[in-house]
Amino acid sequence: MEAVEFIDEDGTKREFYIECETRVNGKNYLLVTSAPEGDAEALILKDISDDTSEEANYVPVEDDEELKALLKVFEEMMDDTDIEL
Repeated sequence: MEAVEFIDEDGTKREFYIECETRVNGKNYLLVTSAPEGDAEALILKDISDDTSEEANYVPVEDDEELKALLKVFEEMMDDTDIEL
């Protein structure tokens, strides 16, 4: 699995591994982890860029209801993976 580099708001570069991606209600979402396998920090990221942008702009999903709904979607897509909030 390949690492993808993200740059956070303060310019810090962080590597994440894309576990799964989906599109819900016209928005792209990624389930990423901090390590390629085993116990790792997991985040659900939402693409907030507009359709004309050349680069995606992902931010962590912070709304609890949206996060719970997306967690269910990703759990169904990844049968053998246990994801906790």
